[in-house]
Amino acid sequence: MTPAGTAATPARNAPGPGPAADATGPDSPVPDAPDQVPVHAEPERAARLEAALGDPFDPGNPHGHPALLRADLARQAPEATEELLTAAGLSAEFVPHGLGGRLTGLEELARVLRPVFRRDLALGYGFGITSLFAASAVWTGGDRRQQRELAGVLLGGGRAAIVHRELAHANAVLRDEVSARPRPDGGWLLSGRKDVVLNAHRADAFVLYGRTSEGYGSRSHSVFLLGPGQPGSGEVRRLGRVEMPGMRGAHFSGLQLADAALPGGALVGAVGDGVSLALRSFQLSHCLIPGTVLAGVEGVLRLAVRAATEDRADGQPVRRWHSVLAGVFADLLACDAMAVTGMRAMSLLPEQSYLLGAAVKYTMPGLLREDLEELATVLGGRGFDGGPLYGSFQKLVRDLPVAGLGHAGTAVCQAVLVPQLPVLARTAWFRTAEPPADLFRPGAPLPPLDHRRLAHSGADDLLTAVLVGAAGRLRARGGRGPLENALASLADSFVAELHRLRERCAALGPSTAFEPQAVTLVDRYALVLAAAAVLGVWEGRAGTGDFLEDPAWAVAALHRIACRLGAQVPELPAQVTSALLGEVLERYRTGRSLDLYGTALAG
Repeated sequence: MTPAGTAATPARNAPGPGPAADATGPDSPVPDAPDQVPVHAEPERAARLEAALGDPFDPGNPHGHPALLRADLARQAPEATEELLTAAGLSAEFVPHGLGGRLTGLEELARVLRPVFRRDLALGYGFGITSLFAASAVWTGGDRRQQRELAGVLLGGGRAAIVHRELAHANAVLRDEVSARPRPDGGWLLSGRKDVVLNAHRADAFVLYGRTSEGYGSRSHSVFLLGPGQPGSGEVRRLGRVEMPGMRGAHFSGLQLADAALPGGALVGAVGDGVSLALRSFQLSHCLIPGTVLAGVEGVLRLAVRAATEDRADGQPVRRWHSVLAGVFADLLACDAMAVTGMRAMSLLPEQSYLLGAAVKYTMPGLLREDLEELATVLGGRGFDGGPLYGSFQKLVRDLPVAGLGHAGTAVCQAVLVPQLPVLARTAWFRTAEPPADLFRPGAPLPPLDHRRLAHSGADDLLTAVLVGAAGRLRARGGRGPLENALASLADSFVAELHRLRERCAALGPSTAFEPQAVTLVDRYALVLAAAAVLGVWEGRAGTGDFLEDPAWAVAALHRIACRLGAQVPELPAQVTSALLGEVLERYRTGRSLDLYGTALAG
């Protein structure tokens, strides 16, 4: 493949050097992970990366906010920090353990990536998480040779880029596409152009969704692996850079193919598998994007606490900010509960995780954007400061839509969820059995993630079953205090909402599936799932003795979700806000994260 504006030279059909260049066939068993790629527990790996990145507010730290903001202003990747991540072997986190990497589950991966995303979304994307999104189709549907070939690229420090198919409801990344037509020798000729591809300028391999049928439908596209190495003939051009309004340090550029000749072995899966592979493998990004981006919003909450307490002798924010800081903290815990539950489901119940993953990606962007708007009121004029102390707020506001939390990503998940509502209403709600309790125990051991078991269908609704079960257990519990009484009342209100949804969704017909009424119903359904995740995680912390065992955070989280539904809910008990605010201030002072894990932070 060639630099921008230059033509490709003819090259051999064989792939470039890498682990696939041996004599083993495509169906040979995957070897054990090599000894030189040690696998540590993810909290240890996350802590090492956090320590290596250092105090984000240290003006002399080459990986701190001042350096990252300077790189963003110059629209450049922060070279020193990318070198650090390369030395840390971060790309190995995107390769399954059985192929020599460290990837065993999404929750583990999200914890390792949060130190990066807490500092800079563009860095998290530009350095390599998009390599996982590209490679996931190969991990899901590729043969052994393709998997080893791509694993060799990533483990060697290279990158993979994804070339999406065109969608009717699309942003710039999803417009235009590549077509593929068969050659007489069993190979393929790929032609087409994409104007916006992340890391196209430095990718060592591309995973392309190419049109192989003139018609429209589920069999219209196929997946191809281009690289490492040149195509057999034809032209691959890397076009000029496209400047984006956010994630300015990430490099988006175009890619143009003209009769690029690929061997038959470049086809991932079978002809027409593209849509199916996309639906199966994109589940990973549906949970992983919100689960990592949350760390950036958490960082803004820390800035708001700093702004609200600086120059205050007692270290306490003025009273008017108490409910805002406590409420946003409750939202972050609720979002984390939903994201972590979705990520754990892909290891524990991969055949049933499809709808949950879409609901996570559908719900969390709106909640996080609302939280940023609330925090902006606390920051006041500081929110417009582009300097090293508060400048990361405006950067995050610019970056979030580009990072996949914008309108197009929401619409894709909406298209997944809306058609399922009538089916779920008639067959799943109030009928599905509760999932294993380990689904709601962040950090508890899980079976390794098996990409091949991911499905794009499922007859059960895991979280509604937990909602009904948890509400019943709260209702039956005796000797409750005021907080558990409030939690039981809130849980019952969500069960009542689910009953109303069942009645309204069961009446939907195919012709009304995408009318405004159905969109409104999916909005409400997704919020019900968020409430269920909160209840599941709260129950899962019973007996731990930590803050998450206290019902206060769950009461606050459910109260805020119920208000979004327009439900009639009583005032929060006074001790709820004080309990959450106390925990926020304690974590801020002791340097611990404001997510479910409360891990130690640098600085």
